[in-house]
Amino acid sequence: MAETRLHRRPARPAELLIRGAHVLDPRTGIDAPHDVLIRAGTIAELGAPGTLSGSSETPTTEAAGRHLFPAFVDPHVHLRTPGQEYKESVETGTAAAAAGGFCQVIAMPNTAPTVDQVSVLDALIGIAREQAVVPTGFLAAITVGLQGRELTEMAALAEAGALGFTDDGRPLVSAGMLRRALQYQRLAGGVIALHEEDPALSGDGVMHEGAVSARLGVAGIPSISESTYVARDAAIARHEDARVHFQHLSAAESVEALAAARAAGARVSGEATPHHLTLTDEDVRGLDSNLKMNPPLRAEADRRAVIEGLRSGVLECIATDHAPHATHEKEVPFEQAPMGTTGLETAFAAVYSGLVQPGVLPLALVVERMTAGGGLYGLPIPRIAVGEPANVVLVDLERDRVVGEGGYASRSQNCCFDGRRLSGVVELTVAAGSVVFASRDAGITTLTEVS
Repeated sequence: MAETRLHRRPARPAELLIRGAHVLDPRTGIDAPHDVLIRAGTIAELGAPGTLSGSSETPTTEAAGRHLFPAFVDPHVHLRTPGQEYKESVETGTAAAAAGGFCQVIAMPNTAPTVDQVSVLDALIGIAREQAVVPTGFLAAITVGLQGRELTEMAALAEAGALGFTDDGRPLVSAGMLRRALQYQRLAGGVIALHEEDPALSGDGVMHEGAVSARLGVAGIPSISESTYVARDAAIARHEDARVHFQHLSAAESVEALAAARAAGARVSGEATPHHLTLTDEDVRGLDSNLKMNPPLRAEADRRAVIEGLRSGVLECIATDHAPHATHEKEVPFEQAPMGTTGLETAFAAVYSGLVQPGVLPLALVVERMTAGGGLYGLPIPRIAVGEPANVVLVDLERDRVVGEGGYASRSQNCCFDGRRLSGVVELTVAAGSVVFASRDAGITTLTEVS
């Protein structure tokens, strides 16, 4: 049933031969060069390099020297539809996902109007079936209008196709409201995902509270504004034996609280973003508004704790929190700019350049964490194996590029990695059996159309 809750526009099943790529799939145990033949959108054969062949008309790419991974999954994106299409649309956001190597994305409900009614969700699913480049799922709101006062009809929304529920962008301030939502979850099903922030502690802060904010004279957001809510809500989840996922964790204390809750038996999980894994508040010294996000970039000790949480599995996946904003919204003084950074097109390259190349994390672990996010919501996890739907990404680890130099597939340009040179260039993405992105560097012969 989960497969029916991902939606995309009609696409032609791929016929494609990928020759000689180094295939790495930590779930199937493959870590060696292979030929991979995709037929009718399915992985039909795996063989030693140079052993497979298709028909005379089968599109082919000579991929020796490049890596083929299971395509990535992002459980946390903002596509801004409905109501804010000037920032992003389902079409442009999922095109950015395809360019970044993603085969599935899950969109948040803090749109205008909010996805808090079946009619809004139905309309959004209809748009995805016309526009989405990669399969797209949707979370619905926990509370009406994200106001934290009245629960949505969660069971009806789940029946209509919501994968789970979140008030992302706003915390559930009331512990009692969260408890009622978790009790309702028993009937509705689906995971409840939480943006953890105590507004009374974060106040008017615009960056991490620490030495850098003090030097800049900018109001800060203390890490306890996040971690205290993680501890509180994990305790409530354990009491209710409920399934809860913590979004974009950024602080060392949050990782500690999540680890303690899991050790105590709570059914809780967490995610990390590429920017919290690779950047710190030291990068905010220039007050570039593209580096303003919520939760904010924190101290080096927090970054290292998030990395260790990812390594240990306390944080189960990498999610981008892709949050597009129009240029005019970000080109204002730092304090006035909206929170958020785009990230779909740079996620792998940022983590690969920042953590794998320096030897901090192994490549296989990064691939595993970047493909795990859909499993939180009961979605199939991409695997490279015969008989599996083709969900693969071809990456040249030896190539680098300057982020933003050739523009973006996203409608917005507020990327925190803009102007940085990153290694690990995505050249080809196959999602749900269809080619959704192919650069000229992929070198595919006879392919005349990308679906």
